[in-house]
Amino acid sequence: MPIVFNLLALGIVFLITVVLVWGIKESAQFNAVMVGIKILVLLFFITIALYFVSPSQMTQNWHPFQPTGWGGTLAGAAVVFFAYIGFDAVSTVAEETRNPAKDLPIGIIASLVICTIFYVIVAAVFTGLIPYQELVRRLSTEQAEPLTMALNHVAPTAKWASAIVAFGSVIAHTAVLLVFQLGQPRIFFSMARDGLLPPVFAKVHPKFKTPHVTTILTGVIVGGFAAVMSIDEMVDLTNIGTLFAFVLVCVGIIILRYKEPDRHRPFKVPFGTWPLPMLGAVSCVFLMYYLPPTSWWRFVAWLLLGLAVYLSYSYSKSEIGKKIGRAQITTPWLILMALGSFLLAIGLLTIPHNASLADLIGQLTGTFAAARQTFIGSALIAVGLIAAIVGALIGLMQRKSP
Repeated sequence: MPIVFNLLALGIVFLITVVLVWGIKESAQFNAVMVGIKILVLLFFITIALYFVSPSQMTQNWHPFQPTGWGGTLAGAAVVFFAYIGFDAVSTVAEETRNPAKDLPIGIIASLVICTIFYVIVAAVFTGLIPYQELVRRLSTEQAEPLTMALNHVAPTAKWASAIVAFGSVIAHTAVLLVFQLGQPRIFFSMARDGLLPPVFAKVHPKFKTPHVTTILTGVIVGGFAAVMSIDEMVDLTNIGTLFAFVLVCVGIIILRYKEPDRHRPFKVPFGTWPLPMLGAVSCVFLMYYLPPTSWWRFVAWLLLGLAVYLSYSYSKSEIGKKIGRAQITTPWLILMALGSFLLAIGLLTIPHNASLADLIGQLTGTFAAARQTFIGSALIAVGLIAAIVGALIGLMQRKSP
């Protein structure tokens, strides 16, 4: 299989990493410039589209309005959720905000409203430029930025307009990456400060006052994936992980309202304890259902990798563990469970994700050469399950013994 190395994507990630290490103010200014360019390009796209295609002609292209029914609409909503993750990432810089109790809710809600309006208008214009059947045909034969494709369809001679929109697409993706890479290092930083990761992850640069270790580490990992991986697969995996995180946040709000009713809350969820958090959790689970099966396989595998880290290090080193008297040394049964979780994750990532359970069972009954990948993945899963179960049983026996 040919491996494509995306040098431009790697270069963009490197540039973003340098800016993020440089400082939070510089990062915010850099992001503000890119967002300004992005908004101008979107306004340009809307204006130039209305110049070439009249609103009456657009309404004709909106038929049928839902070509694949509600299933297609909800699947599209689950995929486009990738674009809304930046609002979640903004909350990770609360400690670097002057007045987080006031500024963060205003910033997140206001930008959410503005971006939703932009998405609705751009989606309406885009679907009005190119009929659905033509869009399906072009997507099956070529790969291009969708807005550029739509402009090329209605105005093939206006190459300058397509070039401007394509430039805006690069800027838009870069702005999104900057926000993502801004949030993840601070998550690592907070986890290390709570003892869930080694102390090196909580280091702050003496001059720039940024978590440079985790920022560089995130840049290296993101750059490696960006250079060789498909963006479609990464989008699906990011969507399901973030939707699950939103479910935990929504449920956590309800739990904390009862467990810690006197906790100081600068910003309270309106309409009481249950309505909005439950609606948020249910809507996120609803969207997760429409993501492709491969996303679920990889999502479970990533959860198991996180569990392996927690069992092997975080369980015994966390600040909460110290307060309740846990042993500071990871016991053998925890190591065995962590090893089992790790092998389970590798096994799930190894087996073919596009095959059904019946297909996998059918492959296992054939020859090893014909189903080597399935055999190896299944063996890792079996060994991992045995190790995890044995480790759990040993831990239970040790707890029951006097």
